[in-house]
Amino acid sequence: MPLGTLDRTPPPFFKQGTSALSKLMIFSALALFLMVADARFNVTQQARAALATVLYPVQWLAMRPVQLLENGGQYFESLGTAQRLEEEARKKLALQSQRANQVEQLTLENTRLRKLLALGQQINTPSLAAEVLYDAADPYTRKVIIDKGLAQGIEAGSPVIDESGVLGQVTRVHPLVSEVTLVVDREHAIPVLNARTGARSVAYGDPSSRGGGLELRFMAGNADVQAGDLLTTSGVDGVYPAGLPVARVALVERRADSAFARIYCTPQALVYGARYVMVLKSVSAQIPERPAAADVAPPVKKGSRK
Repeated sequence: MPLGTLDRTPPPFFKQGTSALSKLMIFSALALFLMVADARFNVTQQARAALATVLYPVQWLAMRPVQLLENGGQYFESLGTAQRLEEEARKKLALQSQRANQVEQLTLENTRLRKLLALGQQINTPSLAAEVLYDAADPYTRKVIIDKGLAQGIEAGSPVIDESGVLGQVTRVHPLVSEVTLVVDREHAIPVLNARTGARSVAYGDPSSRGGGLELRFMAGNADVQAGDLLTTSGVDGVYPAGLPVARVALVERRADSAFARIYCTPQALVYGARYVMVLKSVSAQIPERPAAADVAPPVKKGSRK
């Protein structure tokens, strides 16, 4: 069949349906009617509620990815904020801890200084406060270095005390610093008096016994010495003023094969932790010098006449 003979007429109505323009007009009119009816009479409220209920799961599923992204961003932002706040809190805690330690250290030093001042007021001896700088470098001795020397009037042989008792004795003096031999040094000896019995003895330094202490040597096995007895300076050596606490008896060993008892003592002073000390003037330095022979009047003999 030639092409010119093709039928160009549209098919019948029942096969084609309504045209696109007719559909547009019908649905536009329906939409306009529904809008006016809903605005005036709320006729679609129930239908809209039912439709919203039916579509809610779909809407919930559609919103999940968006909410997950938002929550994820907020989570990481909150995590960063929390970490930053934690770091700031740790810094503040470390600063507060440092300040608390400083307060405790200052309180301890204040207490020790008050005790040292009170002890110094009980002694009628010229004294000079000093600070312990460091321990001596010799590992076989027990000595410390203080920050006072010849320039401040320190003399060799001067007693040194802390807030608890006798710490040692100045054994070497330099222009600006001095060396103090502690009572627990093996070369140090100090005359002591038992405050309970009044018996005199000599305490020797014994750094190897019981972590560092003193020992009463050449005491008879039957000597009246008990654990807990307080030993003070006797004052007979002309160096230490009498009555200063030195040590307390910690252990008494009496052996049948020895005539002497082994008596171990614990020093009263903080021999391993003293910070502030007081240097006293030795007793012998306070005794006035003996007058010269020319100044002494000759004795008058009995029966002699002028």
